Amino acid sequence: MACSFRRSIACQLSRVLDLPPENLIKSISAVPISKKEEVADFQLSVDSLLENNSDHLRSDIHIQATRLAEKLRCDTVVSEISTGQGTVNFKINRELLTKTVLQQVIEDGSKYGLKSELFSGLPQKKIVVEFSSPNVAKKFHVGHLRSTIIGNFIANLKEALGHQVTRINYLGDWGMQFGLLGTGFQLFGYEEKLQSNPLQHLFEVYVQVNKEAADNKSIAKSAHEFFQRLEMGDMQALALWQKFRDLSIEEYIRIYKRLGIYFDEYSGESFYREKSQEVLKLLDSKGLLLKTIKGTAVVDLSGNGDPSSVCTVMRSDGTSLYATRDLAAAIDRMDKYNFDTMIYVTDKGQKKHFQQVFQMLKIMGYDWAERCQHVPFGVVQGMKTRTGDVTFLEDVLNETRLRMLQNMASIKTTKELESPQETAERVGLAALIIQDFRGLLLSDYQFSWDRVFQSRGDTGVFLQYTHARLHSLEETFGCGYLNDFNTACLQEPQSVSILRHLLRFDEVLYRSSLDLQPRHIVSYLLTLSHLAAVAHKTLQIKDSPPEVAGARLHLFKAVRSVLANGMKLLGITPVCRM
Repeated sequence: MACSFRRSIACQLSRVLDLPPENLIKSISAVPISKKEEVADFQLSVDSLLENNSDHLRSDIHIQATRLAEKLRCDTVVSEISTGQGTVNFKINRELLTKTVLQQVIEDGSKYGLKSELFSGLPQKKIVVEFSSPNVAKKFHVGHLRSTIIGNFIANLKEALGHQVTRINYLGDWGMQFGLLGTGFQLFGYEEKLQSNPLQHLFEVYVQVNKEAADNKSIAKSAHEFFQRLEMGDMQALALWQKFRDLSIEEYIRIYKRLGIYFDEYSGESFYREKSQEVLKLLDSKGLLLKTIKGTAVVDLSGNGDPSSVCTVMRSDGTSLYATRDLAAAIDRMDKYNFDTMIYVTDKGQKKHFQQVFQMLKIMGYDWAERCQHVPFGVVQGMKTRTGDVTFLEDVLNETRLRMLQNMASIKTTKELESPQETAERVGLAALIIQDFRGLLLSDYQFSWDRVFQSRGDTGVFLQYTHARLHSLEETFGCGYLNDFNTACLQEPQSVSILRHLLRFDEVLYRSSLDLQPRHIVSYLLTLSHLAAVAHKTLQIKDSPPEVAGARLHLFKAVRSVLANGMKLLGITPVCRM
């Protein structure tokens, strides 16, 4: 893999530069595939070695690169050394490249790319990821899809790197909406409808009670009183709330199963209704709690009375708020998990909320507040099914599966599938995830069904199709060929391009591990699929001499393996037939 080549180059450089090889490893990067003539496999950016040096040294960086290249020699690993604009370029011995990369992919299996020196010395950490977090008693809204798949990706990546990850679903199961819902159900609810289709019925009740409360002050008052009863621990109110919560979670678990996602802990704001009172006492004892004329309690985060830097932590009737419960939850998780990092995955609209929560933790004396991180994301626009505007995730999943089945029905091979529904679901989910992950997470994007289901181009359908096609090659020809292979049979430009691209997988994973953006992996996998499609047309296995066929099969198997690894990190289950 790349790391053995990187180390070999670093060792030669260290002798010339009189620097430890470890200091040079991350300055040596694999060169991305380009349509232009291949210049090199690796390059050293001379600029990165001069980081602390003065500007006059930087000005003649090309001269520096040339002088450095003149002191280096080709060896059994490096077959060619050249210079670019401020870079020294290294070309790897072609047979060695072929043998090393293919052996490494096969030997490392699902760990390929993760055993790289780029990750060596990485301390194993305890990481808590809070994601998805729908509101109980409301149907799973499409807005929660992004939090769910992004959080799952981050948890997958951290786990793959060897960290101890706890996945928490922090449900919106407390707050004023339950006052409205409790009152609404007493007025408009039906027990049999609640049992047969809980989330749909609760949603209808919630919409109706909101409409009534806008015109009827007494309903708004009843809702307020119901929530107060919940906060005071009234048994009757709590029993109704518990029923809403249990039925909602059952429904959510069924949807998570369809998404291939699990959680280690289902927590919720309700867990912290008592602990949030302790938080208020603690804030008060530190002289941080300020009462307003309206009777609410606030924390001044500016320290000088700036009204824009005030966070409300208690209502006038003494009940807690979202921010108070988040403070209590963070303190509780630190006690429980002793985490090194806690990551919250929510939309960018909550950016200020988390800044305030982290700041309050800090002024309360919790220095671990710096280990808390908010990963914000943008909004999806234009997600509609054929029946109109979409509110609910399940409608999107059903629509995706239906459209995928229709697409697959037009392809002859679909008849052979044992479970077309399951395949359609997996391919459809890949299509949704790839469309979502292609850009920066922070960007809003326009959803498009047409783009989602294109089988060619940069889509999830194309990734799944490539994986299935390569799997089919192994099934058709695999038995006789997959023993040893001759590296000399894989020197065509198409083979070399694939090998050079496989070389870069560790760097792509490393980049995603730094900024938690899945787009680096998505872009890498799409390029790998396009390279495989070109090679599949030109590097025939059928009717080729056994030695050539065996070598090519090894190459395609390596592509399929890395494709599967990357897809699984993104939360996609690869399909073997389509």
